Amino acid sequence: MLKPKILIVDDERPTRDVMARALSGKYHCITAPDAEQAMSAVAENPDLALVISDVRMPGEDGVSLIRRAKAANPNLACMLLTAYGTVDLAVAAMKDGADDFLTKPITDLDQLELRVDKAIKTRALERQVDELKSQLDVKLETFTGNSPQMQKVYRLIRQAAPSNANVLIEGPSGTGKELVAHALHSLSPRAEGPFVAVECAALSPTLLESELFGHEKGAFTDAVRQKIGRFEAANGGTLFLDEISEIDASTQVKLLRVLETRTFQRVGGTEDIKTDIRIVAATNRDLAKYVAEGKFREDLYYRLNVIDIHLPALKDRVGDIAPLVSRFLKEFAAENGGRVTGIDARAMKALEDYSWPGNVRQLRNIVEKMTVLSGGGRLTIDDVPVEILEGAAPKAVAEPEQPATGEPEAAPAAYDIPATQSLADSEKAKILSVLDSVNGNKSKAADILGISRRTIHRKLKEWKIET
Repeated sequence: MLKPKILIVDDERPTRDVMARALSGKYHCITAPDAEQAMSAVAENPDLALVISDVRMPGEDGVSLIRRAKAANPNLACMLLTAYGTVDLAVAAMKDGADDFLTKPITDLDQLELRVDKAIKTRALERQVDELKSQLDVKLETFTGNSPQMQKVYRLIRQAAPSNANVLIEGPSGTGKELVAHALHSLSPRAEGPFVAVECAALSPTLLESELFGHEKGAFTDAVRQKIGRFEAANGGTLFLDEISEIDASTQVKLLRVLETRTFQRVGGTEDIKTDIRIVAATNRDLAKYVAEGKFREDLYYRLNVIDIHLPALKDRVGDIAPLVSRFLKEFAAENGGRVTGIDARAMKALEDYSWPGNVRQLRNIVEKMTVLSGGGRLTIDDVPVEILEGAAPKAVAEPEQPATGEPEAAPAAYDIPATQSLADSEKAKILSVLDSVNGNKSKAADILGISRRTIHRKLKEWKIET
């Protein structure tokens, strides 16, 4: 392994030689008698780790030298050597970039080595922090919005990502919860490990347990071979549990045990398997309310909710709609040959006046629709879909209007249910109608109907309807 390089600058050769000999065991030492030769050494050695310079030298002084050296190589650590009467000057120089200072003569060579080690390690750590911040800025480019609400989200991601703490992401459907989960993983020390996602609402309790923990051969009828679960697959990385509010009581108990012991057993197995994972969970429900209602274990809630990130609904950050539209327009213009070049003020105002129950996901869908159906050029008010202009919910779930005569108007066809129809058939008709009105979006349909997404999955399975 190559030794780190350090540059010792002093007009007194004995001082340079003593320091170089003392530090040569751990460092490759270069020496220079003045600032001019020192700057040449800085230019010739871009991998230089540290400059140690005397303050008082003929010609350019050490304070000016470290300022120039830092400008040439911002990664450099810099130390000053001060004689009696120049300590105040050295302290002031630390404001200009010096990392430390030592007083002359240097008599404690062990102390010299310790201070050099500290200066180099501190600067290396600062570089790592700078690199992580740079990476974070790149990752956060996947988000759009400068509203105070989103700035808070960015700040929480920055704070939470480097830790190993579990995170609970809360927010309405379509606000980008999985995007946040990916950012937390990518900016964490686990970034090189796997990111494994589980959509909890899409699986029955039995299937979810097998999916999470795996199973042994013969554990149940269809278990013809051993299966590795998501906890094993995510080892060393991040496990993202989407729609965590929908897991059943039995699975909640088993999940709590994993969080407490960091071990689990496959279904049908007896061996304790260790796991090293970070859990990021997400929900579009008020999980604290679920706890109060006895639908979710309080101890599990606090285990998951070490750090809470709440994503705001789009209607609560209207100022972010314009930059989101701009971003989506660029994206879809690229996909469709660049026919659309922008959007006029009236069309944008219509989009900003809409409440967006489907949040960013719905906005993206609408912008794509407008881009595809537009004749090209700038989008105008004529390109905005009628349902957005009217500011109404999807027609299939809108309250029927009362005609001027006072006679009740017939409900839309999707709700035109005969009085003789059974309750079960009525339920089926309503759920299918709402699903159809939102193009099969189960999360949106669940919000409209006031039921869980898991309930929709279960009902479709009962009716043997593939989606």
